[in-house]
Parts: sequence; C-alpha cells; structure tokens
Amino acid sequence: MRSVAILGVGQINVGKHENSSLRKLAAIACGRAMKDAEIDRVEAVFIGNMIAPEATGQGHLGPLLAAELGSGPVESVSLNAACASGAAAVRQAYLAVASGQYETVLAVGIEKMSCLDRKSLTKLLATAADAELEVANHATFLALNALLMQRYMHEYNVHREDFYVFANVAHENALTNPYARLRERVTKDAYLNARMVADPIALYDCCPTGDGAAAIILGRPRGSRGGVQITGSSSASDSLSLQERRNPLWLHAAEESCRTALKEANRSTQEIDVFEPHDAFTVMAALSLEACGFAERGRGIEFAREEGVGLRGRLPICTGGGLKARGHPVGATGVYQVVEAALQLRCEAGPNQVPRPAVAMTQSFGGTAATVITHILEKD
Repeated sequence: MRSVAILGVGQINVGKHENSSLRKLAAIACGRAMKDAEIDRVEAVFIGNMIAPEATGQGHLGPLLAAELGSGPVESVSLNAACASGAAAVRQAYLAVASGQYETVLAVGIEKMSCLDRKSLTKLLATAADAELEVANHATFLALNALLMQRYMHEYNVHREDFYVFANVAHENALTNPYARLRERVTKDAYLNARMVADPIALYDCCPTGDGAAAIILGRPRGSRGGVQITGSSSASDSLSLQERRNPLWLHAAEESCRTALKEANRSTQEIDVFEPHDAFTVMAALSLEACGFAERGRGIEFAREEGVGLRGRLPICTGGGLKARGHPVGATGVYQVVEAALQLRCEAGPNQVPRPAVAMTQSFGGTAATVITHILEKD
C-alpha cells in the first residue's frame, strides 16, 4: 500500500442554505479543496450522501458533481453508509490512492436537509435503523439514544447533569468556528433546564442537522513541510438493531474499527492528540471514548471531566464543535471531521488550535454505531 496524503481541504458553513442547490453547495466545498491543493482536475470523485434522492429528488450524484467540477469522464460514484457516508467516501478515496489505482482523488460529503419538515426528515433518518425490529415499533433514533442514555445512567450510576461536560466543550469550541451552526455558549443551568425531547435526552443532548458540504483531495505525499497523511483507515459493522447486540452499551464496531485503524497506523490510543467522535448525542460521546479505549467501561464521563477534553485537555475532542454544535449534515459529517483533524495537524485551526498535535483520529457512525469508520491522520 502506498502512502496517502491530504493535499487540500474545503468546507462551507453548516446551516440553512435555502437558495443553493445540492450541486452548488458541493461545488463550493470542492472548489475550495482543489484551490487549497493547487490542482484543477482529479482522476476520481467519491461522494458521501444519505438522503438526497428522497430529500431533493436528485439521485445519481456522481456524474452530476463530476460535470459541475468539469472533471471530464472520470470515475465518480456516491456511497451511502447512513450518517457515516462521508467517512465511507474518504475511505474509498484513500484505498483508491493507496492501491495505486489513482494519483489524485476527491472525497466529498454533501447533504441538503433544510428543505424537509421535521416529520419527513425523521422518517428518512430512520431508514438507517432496523425497519422490521425498530422502525415498525416507532423507535426513532432519538428514542433509541434515549434508551441508551437511560441504561447508561442505570448501569453506571451517573446522572443526566453529568453529560453536560460533552455539550459544554462542543459549544465552547463552536464559538470560534465560523463554519459551525450553533455558535452559542451553553451554561449548566441552561443545559439542565432545557426542553426535554425524549427523557432523559433534552435539547442540548442532541445535535442539529443542516445543509453542508466538505471535501478533501487525496494523493501521493508531496514532501512539503506541514503535510498530513492518512496512515490508518478501517470500517466495521455491528447488528443493525440494538436489541440484537450482546451489550447495547458496548459499541463493538467502534472498538474493532479503532483497533484495526490504529494497528494499520502502528499507533496506540496514548499517541492520539486530537479525537473527533461521532457525538450526535452526548451519550454517544461517552460510549465512543470507552469503546476506543480512552476510558474504562462506564468511565467515559469521568475521563472527560478529570482528564479534560477541551482544547487544552488530555484529549481534545470536537475541536470545531463536533456534531453537537458544528451541526450534523449527515452525509457530509464524516468529511467535516477529517477536514477539522487535518487543519489541526497543519496548525491552521485558528482560535481552535490544539497545542502541537501530531496524530489525530476521526470516527464516524452509521445508525446506532452499526457502521463505524475510523481514520488515523498524522503530520508529515
């Protein structure tokens, strides 16, 4: 396998882009990535997207975007791994370069969600759950994560207020990220008194969706100082429904994906300087820390509180606000995570910069961690 470098990155702000089409949003992010990489053409395009055909009426995104970019008759396909779709596009782009198939590849995640009402969006997102065992019984993702949070509190004797640490750090980091959707501070009182959405999940325990697009250019390392390489990439799966898992509070796919990616990169969790978890819900941030080996079972909250997960903590997480505050344009999220990690390693994260990071990890979930894709990034 050949070395793979991130040559360029690009993103747009997550929010409501009501007057821009899917292709225009993607073209902006891709254009910024190509400008950053100082190239004008790529040999292949891999697109992460979950709901465009149903939400916008537009499927077959590969040739749509390739034509918009003026890339010519290149390989261009879209991938759907639910909320991990963007990470799946990054992984396929990585494999395409690492295998020697292509020299320069574009991975982009795109999603347009503001055109949907809440009921329609909830129904579309539920397609990432088990239609027969969960959706047929009216179990939305909100309800499933509420069950996980209830069980976590019961098993490990923690209280709802303890999860504030994750909401707080995400919102603090989003304050200085111009691409984040929720650029507002959340006090503990506001967190505790927020509207209950699905007990025990309240408003500040869950992420907002939105329109978004993020892109990266992958290719052979150029040898320039300040470069970033992807040194590990892994995807793993678990039972689609929570009820079929041996222990719903242990994310087996996250554990396996993390283990394999770290092995490929010849790294350990102790060497990770920045971590971008899939914190769609605060409970998932705790479960992710535990599954990846940063904290013992039931000690994810304690780790975050005592070791520190802020920009100056032992393990900075959600450096751009995470899904919780940057926002979660589902098909694009996995690419946003890689963009943010790359900017950290390039020391180009501005006010959100972590001191001297050398190794970063991103992890993206599809469904309730039924698909998990992990990437290890390193400074050249």
